[in-house]
Amino acid sequence: MTQRDQEFHRSLGLLDGTMLVAGSMIGSGIFIVSADIARNVGSAGWLVVVWLISGLMTVIGALSYGELSAMYPKAGGQYVYLREAWGRLPAFLYGWSYFAVIQTGSIAAVGVAFAKFAAYLFPALGDQNVVFSAGGFSISAAQLVSIALIVLLTYVNGRGVNYGKWIQTSFTLAKIASVLALIAFGVALGANAQVWDANWSNAFDRAPATPDALMLALVPAIAVSMVGALFSSDSWNSVTFIAGEIRDPKRNVGRSLALGTIIVCTLYVVANLMYLAVLPLAEIAHAPADRVGVAAAQAAFGPVGTTIIAVLIMVSTFGCVNGLVMSGARAYYSMAQDGLFFAPAGRLNARAVPGWSLAVQAVWASALCLTGRYGDLLDYVIFATLIFYVLTIAGLFRLRRMRPDAERPYRAFGYPWLPALYMLLASAVGIGLLIWKPAYTWPGLGIVLLGVPIFYVLQRRKDTGTT
Repeated sequence: MTQRDQEFHRSLGLLDGTMLVAGSMIGSGIFIVSADIARNVGSAGWLVVVWLISGLMTVIGALSYGELSAMYPKAGGQYVYLREAWGRLPAFLYGWSYFAVIQTGSIAAVGVAFAKFAAYLFPALGDQNVVFSAGGFSISAAQLVSIALIVLLTYVNGRGVNYGKWIQTSFTLAKIASVLALIAFGVALGANAQVWDANWSNAFDRAPATPDALMLALVPAIAVSMVGALFSSDSWNSVTFIAGEIRDPKRNVGRSLALGTIIVCTLYVVANLMYLAVLPLAEIAHAPADRVGVAAAQAAFGPVGTTIIAVLIMVSTFGCVNGLVMSGARAYYSMAQDGLFFAPAGRLNARAVPGWSLAVQAVWASALCLTGRYGDLLDYVIFATLIFYVLTIAGLFRLRRMRPDAERPYRAFGYPWLPALYMLLASAVGIGLLIWKPAYTWPGLGIVLLGVPIFYVLQRRKDTGTT
């Protein structure tokens, strides 16, 4: 470890790490994206299959990252793994994309979702309330709410890791309990045997003319549907970035990854089974504004269900933004130490957290909030994320060959077959998105490649000693 890593306070235990993983994963997606998936795949069985594939990929990815986290138990997480496996340029391209789109885009998207559901309780905070307009540019109350949330949680986390830890653990435990309660009461109060039987009577039927036609229709549908499911499961690697503040990181980071992803992916599948017990598939697919969670809560609780789900999503997204804010700044900290980010980002403040990195992250995420383009951000984030997840797990194979004698307190479960399966599935989804959603994925790839000239400029400045 470097001296700077030793300055971090190791204040987080296994529970805190697990709650960081789970809390960063659970935002608003599980209450929304099933509508789009149902429209794409057209049946209850394939809806559940999409969530099962997403869960399988997420858990396999987490188990594979466990080995890397045990080898490099320091701040920076995935950026460090890519640097060690592939060198500085691929690592920088990840760090650049992480800052430009992946992490800040996720923060912005979840912050916008928080604001939209806050408007259920306080209509004046909605996106229909335009507080500023000039030419073609306008700012709504919802955008200001999302920015205020980001600024608030950045300030709290800047005061020390224990403040962020308290928010993360308490809010994540609360939202896990709330999602479980929603599932239980949804089934107890809203389940309808006729609805369930109708949804499953033709569970895998898309009425194709031939088996070949089925595959031609189904493969694109599943690939496109995976965007929402994977976005809802993303940020599972958040604990790796904050490994410098985890107690016994060689053991607890990997355990946190496994426990957090298994908990959340199980919740997601069960929640969708609840939706299918409460709502006809057509109502899931065409829920107003895609708010399936609201429709299910209304079926179970009546009109008050809208308020219940709004509060639940506000709690969920608040905790999710906190986890993203907490973990994200550590990547820029590591980049700055390598001379590949603003130099002040590589320093810790008096509370032993990277305060400057937190502030820069907040500024850019707030700027993204002003775009108000939640759907576009989602697509950009997932495609860029898939590229680097595949490259990181490929790095696991490379490091096994390059450094066979390196200390590995934990070895990836199912190696080499499960990591290879992840790479195959993620690559298939990524290629599918390039083909069937090019308007979003090609710009995302362009953002990644834009980092190449930026890297060489920064590298030249570092080599010449300029700042």
